[in-house]
Amino acid sequence: MKNKDKKGITLIALVITIIVLLILAGVAIATISRRKWNIK
Repeated sequence: MKNKDKKGITLIALVITIIVLLILAGVAIATISRRKWNIK
């Protein structure tokens, strides 16, 4: 029973981590898009 609980917690942690990374990537891409590569 304990092993199954750990797998469930690990899976939930993995999903949450992926969602957070996707949000951060979206914010980074939006920021870069707003600048429109005006760095000279």
